[in-house]
This record gives sequence, C-alpha cells and structure tokens, in this order.
Amino acid sequence: MGELGRLHQLIIPVFGHNITINLEVVVMTWIVFALLIVLGLFASYKRKILPRPIQALGELIISLLYDLTEDALGKELAKTYAPLICALFMFLLLSNWLGIIPHLEEPTKDLNTTFGLGIMGFLIAHYAGIKSKGFKAYIKEYFQPIFFMMPLNVIGELAKIVSISFRLFGNIMGGSIIILVVSYLTYSVILPPFLYGFFGLFVGTIQAFVFTMLTIVYISVQVK
Repeated sequence: MGELGRLHQLIIPVFGHNITINLEVVVMTWIVFALLIVLGLFASYKRKILPRPIQALGELIISLLYDLTEDALGKELAKTYAPLICALFMFLLLSNWLGIIPHLEEPTKDLNTTFGLGIMGFLIAHYAGIKSKGFKAYIKEYFQPIFFMMPLNVIGELAKIVSISFRLFGNIMGGSIIILVVSYLTYSVILPPFLYGFFGLFVGTIQAFVFTMLTIVYISVQVK
C-alpha cells in the first residue's frame, strides 16, 4: 500500500469535457486478471482424483460458493449464475489481497472499481428478475403495495448500488489510511506488518465474501 493520493492519471478531452482514467487502478486490475488466469490454469493442470493442495483448495472454494448460490437461487439458476459468483469472489479476494505485496495497490481502494462492480451486480440481478418473472410482472412490483410507492421503490433499488459499493470501498480505504498513519507514527517498524496481514488477509477476505453474498441475495430477491 503506497502513498495515498499518489495518482497516475490519463486525462482524455471529449467534447469539451475531461475523462480521467486512473492508470494505477487499471494496471492493478490487469495484474489481478493475470493472477486469476495463472491460478486457474495452475489449479486445473493435470487434475487428479486425489487432488493436489491447490486443486483441493480451488474445488473447496467453488463447491462452497456453488452450494450457497444453489441454496439462494435453486438448482436451475445456480447453473447459470454460480460461475459468475465464483469469478466475482475470486476477483475481489485477489484485489483485496494485492496490497500486501510491496508497491502494489488494491483496485478496490478506488471507488470507481467498487461502484462499477455494484452496477454490474445491479444490472445482472434485474436482468434475472425480468427473465424470471416477465417484464410486466417485474414492473408491477414497483407499484406495490400502492401506486404512490413507486418512486420510493425505485430509490430503494438504486440505493443498493451505493450501499454495496461504499461498504467495500470504505473498508479497504479505511484499512489503508490506518496503516499509513500507524506507519508514520512507528516508522514502519512495529505494527504495520500485523496491520497488513489483518486488513489485507482477514478484512479483505471477509469483505469479498460479504460483497459476493449480497450480490447473491440481490439476484435472489429479483427472481423470487
């Protein structure tokens, strides 16, 4: 976790407006993608009936997430959405752990990343709802229990994006701020190694799981 506020930005002018791209977050996200591909290939290489440790760990994580998805959505929908849920969890897990490696940053420390993931989950959940219920029944739910509740129902759905995005962003950014402050106070000798492990591994794992579970719940609410 490097210095907070040190941003490498690419500013692209478009029709009189500037589009700012945080290159550091983009690069860190690519690193996470590369790690996911390498781990996936390594875990699936020469699979055996008696699995190697990394194969066993991968099968355990996938089995756990598949069972959770099946419990929430049912067997048929689990076949469709379980791969998405597994990929989302692994991306978040590696993203939250990335800051443990010196000179690397967590992509989830940027609000644009968490907000983008929140929007993705929102769109997938509502697509699943429309596909499951039909467009007419889907729209009708927004006017329940009475017609005048429609604006509040819409706001409530949109608030889910803000809630899930800021929860993840706040926890990861908060950990970075605490580590930075303690590092300056102790000259990076005493507590920071412990804090790196706590916020990177423990909190990072918990937040990846919470975000994934909330995404499952949002999909479940829409399809039922």
